Parts: sequence; structure tokens; C-alpha cells
Amino acid sequence: MIRRPLRPLARILRARAEGSDPDLVEAEERAARLAERHRAERAKAETRLLLLGVVFILGFSTVAGRMALVSASVPVEPRAAGDGEPIHAQRADIVDVNGVVLATNIVTASLYAQPKDLIDPEGAARKLAAIFPDLDEKTLAAQLTDGRKFLWIKRTISPEQRQLVHDIGEPGLLFGPRETRLYPNGAVAAHVLGGASFGREGVDAAEVVGTAGVERVFDARLRDPAEVNDPLRLSIDLRVQTALEDVLAQGVSDLHAKGAVGILMQAKTGQIEALASLPDFDPNNRPALPTKGDPADSPLFNRAAQGRYELGSTFKPLTVAMGLEAGLISPQTVIDTKGPMKWGRFTIRDFHNYGPRLTVEDVLVNSSNIGAAHIGLMVGAERQKAFFDKIGMMAPSPVELTEAAKTAPLLPKQWSELSTITVSYGHGMAVTPLHLAAAYASLVNGGLRVKPSIIAGEAPPTEADRVVSERTSRQIRAMLRQVVVRGTAEKADVPGYDVAGKTGTADKPTAWGGYARDKTIATFASFFPADDPEYVLVICLDEPTSFINNTAFRTAGLTAAPVLAHAIRRIAPVLGMRPEEPARAEAPLLYTLAGNH
Repeated sequence: MIRRPLRPLARILRARAEGSDPDLVEAEERAARLAERHRAERAKAETRLLLLGVVFILGFSTVAGRMALVSASVPVEPRAAGDGEPIHAQRADIVDVNGVVLATNIVTASLYAQPKDLIDPEGAARKLAAIFPDLDEKTLAAQLTDGRKFLWIKRTISPEQRQLVHDIGEPGLLFGPRETRLYPNGAVAAHVLGGASFGREGVDAAEVVGTAGVERVFDARLRDPAEVNDPLRLSIDLRVQTALEDVLAQGVSDLHAKGAVGILMQAKTGQIEALASLPDFDPNNRPALPTKGDPADSPLFNRAAQGRYELGSTFKPLTVAMGLEAGLISPQTVIDTKGPMKWGRFTIRDFHNYGPRLTVEDVLVNSSNIGAAHIGLMVGAERQKAFFDKIGMMAPSPVELTEAAKTAPLLPKQWSELSTITVSYGHGMAVTPLHLAAAYASLVNGGLRVKPSIIAGEAPPTEADRVVSERTSRQIRAMLRQVVVRGTAEKADVPGYDVAGKTGTADKPTAWGGYARDKTIATFASFFPADDPEYVLVICLDEPTSFINNTAFRTAGLTAAPVLAHAIRRIAPVLGMRPEEPARAEAPLLYTLAGNH
């Protein structure tokens, strides 16, 4: 940069030579320098003002844009900081084996308040309490006037309720979009589905998460955005499920029972087509967990998967199968049944005196405890335990229900000879009805162990899953058919369907030890047709009573067996099974007829 000289000497010397005033030249030069400095300072000031103007414009534009965005969006409920992941509100449907919807999501709305925008908080509280009777007017009024900025009022509301709230006309009452779970069939298959509730939530969305049943087991799969359009297909048949629940409800009512279980399973695959537990609940309005009393009394308790019961004489076919498989007996082997049987200080008795000897077949037909005890002793404790383990009776059931995974069988603490005796006829070991159904399917389907499943399309068992030989399976089927033809389960016979199975009546343990004589678990484990079983059906009744000539009877032959026969009459036609011969007219009151136990 070339600096301007302070004194223009050349001009001053020239002015002197010309006779001009040199001071005037110097004054002009000072004025020019001052004007140049003013121009530079003005340019710098203008640049600074321009930059400041741009900053202000950008700042005000950002604020205005943010205000517009906030005014156009729904305010989010304050909540603890999370992992920053978005809330996925959608959830895949659950359908039955025929594609009928069992569970789906529907779009509804949530209701919340911004109290600062309310014109009349007390009036709003009064009108809201009239629309929602479960809200307390005084509590709501206090919440709307305590200075908070946000208040949840209802997580979900119906379209009718939304219109009523809208008609209140309060600007501080706002609606948020919400997807909620709907079970269109109400309580049908409630214990299979389980139910769902909200997880993470804001006013603009909420997670729908499973709380029990298949909703919980497959929660991640149902919430996966990549699979939300792919329904989860169960092996449950809604038609069969509904029929079975209706029959059980009638049986519970007629027999004054505390509860009931019904399980229909495909004998060759373990696929469950119906699973019912009464009492039940509506998953659309799932009740709260009990805080006192016996959890088994709650309608949430899944008796099929959680209820561990001593299932009595239904274990005898398992004991006979052990003896047959070990080569110790045949169906015609004569067994000592002379009673009572003494073992130390314990006495084993039969329901009736069946004489000193019975064949193995007649041990099952007459349901002899003493005969089963002798077969159990022949088998021995080690082989008994090994067989129960092999057939799946020593571990939780692998069915896809959260309740089942947490329910292990109750086994003898020390598997003594006495345990071997009592377990052989179904006492001293408690399992779930699901365990029993899977064991019977494995026993009668040709001898292949099935894995009980509630998901459609599970692979059938293979030769590697064999638990008994085909010969043993065939012999068991023939003997259990005789139980229905001429034994304790005559009332389970349904002409045309060749029902086979075994009754079991077990006294219920008391809380203080021992057994109650007037409270039983009555079970009938069956399969049909007997020669080539397609289905296993287990009916279990908790504390049933059948009155005959003013006398109370609690045996499975007079309670569970006729209920099962009624169930097969309802279910078999739905399954497409035609009777082999015309069925005779059904007695209108099966539960009041006399007969064997």
C-alpha cells in the first residue's frame, strides 16, 4: 500500500516558484486526506450494518419457522429420556388356522389436557366426569388447576366419547392418535391370546406390547415393522374353540364346578386346535392381577398351562405302557389285585373290590389302584423316572405360552418305592393338563413324542422322537377303547366315533396337608377314533358334583366323561368327521344319569 505523504513538497515548491500561497496547497491536501478517511470509515460502517442485518434476519426467520412448526404439531407428553428410538404403534394381526382374525389393531384416540388453555377447568372436570364415570370430578378439577402444563385423562376413548368431549368446546382438551388392540371375539381363546397393553407412549403414538399368552411370547415378532403385514397364524380353530368353551361352561354350571379345562390336540402332530380354561376373561378389558387370595381363583389363571394337578388314574395307561415296553407284561398278564395293599404304614385301596386277580386290560378297564401299583413296582423307580422324562412329564411344557414355560411339574422329593407306587396311579406327582394331553398323543399316535404347539405349521415328529413301539401303542389303544366300552368311562361313548380313553379322579390336597374327601379333580383323557387316532381331547373339572337321587358323586366317570361326550358331539362335525354309524338320540340331561365311576 502506498501511503499519501503528509506534506506535498513537490506542489509546495512549484507554488513558491509560481508565486502562489504554499499554505493553501497544504490545506487542500489535509482536506483530501480527511475526506478519504471519512469514506473508508463509512464503507466499514456500512459493511458492519449489512452483516448485522443479515444476522437479525436469519435469527428472526429461525424463530418464526420454529414457532410455525410447534403450532402445527401435537405437543408431546413430558416423559423420562429414553433411548431415542421411535415409537412403533403398529402390531401384526393374530389369526386362527383358517385365517379368521383373533386379534388386531384399531385406530382410536387418546384424551389429554393442556390446563393453561382451559377456559373453565372446574366445568370441564364436571362434564368429563359425566362422560367417564370412572373419573373423580374433585380429583380431576384439582389436577386441572394445580399449575401443571400437561395431564393425561384417558389413554383410549371410543368415537362416541370423543364426540361428547368435542361437544364440551374446551380448547384445552385435545385428542391424540392412538392404535389399540382389539379382540373381536371377546373372551373366546382368552388364555391363548393373553392380552396386550401400552408400553412407551406419547400423545402422538403408543407401543402395544403383549402381557401374556402368545401376545407376549411373540411380542417382538408382532411389533417388527418388517412383519406387521404378516399375521401370526395359530393352530387354533375358532369354531372348535367356541364349541369347546360352550360345552365346558355348561358342564361347569350343571356340575357346580369351580373351574374347567379343555384341550383338543392333533394326535400325530401335537398341534392344539382348542385350549380353554374356565373361568376366563375378556382381553379387551383384562382384569388386574390379584393381590390376595389364591392366584388359581383368578380368571387370569390358565388352568391348562399353569394348573398343576394330581391327575389320578389317567396315569395308569402310562404305567401299563412302561410295563409293556419293558416286556414285563402283556394285556392278558394276570396282576394281583387283592386288597387292601399294605406298604409300611400306608394302605392302598381300590374304589371297589375287584377280586384277587385281574388281567392288565381289566386293571385299566376297572381302574385298579392296586393293580397299577404292582405294575409300577415291576417297572421300578429308575425306569419309571426315565419313561416320564422321555415322554415329557418332568419339565415345563414347550407350548408357546409364557405361563407354560414357568410351570414345571411337581415331583416327589425322594423317588422312593412308595413314590413309585403312588405315581403309578396318579398321586404324588402333579402336572398340567397340557402335559397329559401331549403324553397321551405320544402314547397312542404310534409311539412318537409330539411337541405341543399352538402355532400353525409346526413340523410333525420323526422316528427319532419314538417313546414306545408301534406294538405298545396299538395295545394301549385297544385297552383304552375297552375302558369306554365296558369300563369306568361308558358315559364317554359317542356312537360312530370310537372314543377311547381313561378316567381319573384325584382328591385335592389341602393347605394343611392331606387330602380333602369332598373336593376332587375329575379328568377324562381321550382320543378318537380308537384304531387310528386323529385327536386327543382332555377334559378336566375342578370340584365337580353330580347329584343322582339326591346323592353327590364326584368321580370322573359321572362328571368329566359325559361332558367330553357332549364336546365330541359338538366338535367332530365341525372337524369334518362323519360318524361311522348313525348316532342315537342324545339324552337331554347327561349329567343326571346313573352309571359307573
